[in-house]
Amino acid sequence: MTTYTCSDCSMEVTSVTCGKCDSELEFKSISKDDGSTVGVSECTNGHGKIKSPMCCGHDMVAA
Repeated sequence: MTTYTCSDCSMEVTSVTCGKCDSELEFKSISKDDGSTVGVSECTNGHGKIKSPMCCGHDMVAA
């Protein structure tokens, strides 16, 4: 199970799942055109991806 944690306040989020197939979303980093990276949560069955959760104004990090 993927756990996302806020580095500022230690808030944790677990069990982020796909609404179409109920599979757990997998954390990945993707590179933007400017060279920076963005954390995303992706369906392992190919139904898409979303930006990872945010807390305290920044991306939460998957453990």
